[in-house]
Amino acid sequence: MQKIKTANPDFQIRHASSDDAELVVQYMKKLGAYQKMADKITATTPQIKRLLEEKLGEAVFGIYKGEIVGFAYFCQKSSAFTGRSGLYIDGFLMDSPVRHQGLGKIIMGYLCKLALDRNCQMLEWGVLDWNAPTIKFYRRLGAYSVDEMTIFRFAPDALVANARLFEVGE
Repeated sequence: MQKIKTANPDFQIRHASSDDAELVVQYMKKLGAYQKMADKITATTPQIKRLLEEKLGEAVFGIYKGEIVGFAYFCQKSSAFTGRSGLYIDGFLMDSPVRHQGLGKIIMGYLCKLALDRNCQMLEWGVLDWNAPTIKFYRRLGAYSVDEMTIFRFAPDALVANARLFEVGE
């Protein structure tokens, strides 16, 4: 896989292939531990492999001095409210030994450039309310929060149950 050069000669970015699915899962588990919600990370290597193969999700890895030290997992999104397209970051983590060295900013800058290259008008992600250091990091970059919204989600069982509401009787 080709490594993308950055302003830091010791730091490169590499796009993930489906062969990196296990590494994506490992980073998501690290992120879950950091976010104090390790039990919520249920993705498996075959699931992530499918998402990567079907281009439903993408990932990049940050490589510092030859070692993978961070990652971002993201996917395409759009908004009927604004008519804009964008990228949604579902997972972003820098390993603790390299935090505060500007490497996370480089990955975020790369994702912004990638979004622009794809004619996107936004980059979006979520942050847990308690995570003040991360919120501060994003605000310093110029991000703002959308506080007037609560995200709802159907889990697999509720998805199946609600799909039955559509079933047409004979």
